[in-house]
Amino acid sequence: MSARPSGAAARFGLPVALLAALALVACGGEDNEGTPALSAGEPLGEGGTLAWTVADEVDGIDPLAAETRAAQLVTRQIHEPLVASLAGPFGDTRRVPGLARRVRGSGDDTIWTLTLRRGVRFQDGEPFNADTVVANAERWQSTPEGQELLPDLVDVFAPRFDEVRFLLAAPDPGFGRRLAAPRLGIVSPRALETLDGADPTFRAFDTGTGPFELRERSPVRQLLARNTDWWGTTSEVDLGPALEQIEFRAEPSSAVRLALLDAGDAQVADELVATQAQLAQADPLLYALPGAEGTWLGLSRSVRGIDSAREIPSLSAAWLTNVTVAD
Repeated sequence: MSARPSGAAARFGLPVALLAALALVACGGEDNEGTPALSAGEPLGEGGTLAWTVADEVDGIDPLAAETRAAQLVTRQIHEPLVASLAGPFGDTRRVPGLARRVRGSGDDTIWTLTLRRGVRFQDGEPFNADTVVANAERWQSTPEGQELLPDLVDVFAPRFDEVRFLLAAPDPGFGRRLAAPRLGIVSPRALETLDGADPTFRAFDTGTGPFELRERSPVRQLLARNTDWWGTTSEVDLGPALEQIEFRAEPSSAVRLALLDAGDAQVADELVATQAQLAQADPLLYALPGAEGTWLGLSRSVRGIDSAREIPSLSAAWLTNVTVAD
């Protein structure tokens, strides 16, 4: 599997070859001459495009409407939830809080106070502050999707421009973790103004505060580019992102997603099954991470900074490097 065929061969021929390779792995273990050694080159630095194949088409970028994993992967890069723990690329071991610098509950966990990060702006230039959080929270309260995610939310108000308080109907020690859900990504007040009862989703591009911004969009392909004005790029925080672009491509067949990964036409293949993960692990240039609900994430070893597939990651910590098989 270490040979890399053309994109056409990957799309049409590789699934059969991959199944044959799996049979060889299962039946011919004694003929294995050993796994080739890997040589990792220098990181590519701040640049490169990460191609990620997902299982479902993505119709929009509204985080609250993002029901599939594919939709949440896309919108999480654009819209940040209030609660996050972020790392920078190139092996940065720090953990930096996201939009909420501090999250604390009352003694009975019915009142939650968030202290917000200052100096953040949405990609459309609107300032991020307590009023914008209140506007988003009011939308959560008034929609079935938001009510499902935050069932005990009774009220939200802003004592100061950088502080928000959530009032709950019942104690919830895990409320802070709930606010980390990708579907609760914060959107620009200008985008919220476009909503009405007939059309509950917004269609603007520059609606988030996140590390990437949307450049091109269709149901089968979304191209995101590095947001050079992201608050995490400042020298005080220095969180990246390192990638120049991320391209999400929808491919309903998991076999084809793996084939695209094997051919080098993608660096990440989402929602693989266990046997496909075994194939990836057998290839010295690929590996796999366990994901949610029995699925697996296949990756090229050129990809760094993605350490888990169980959650929806912020890709501000990801970067690319050169990896080859030694003779």
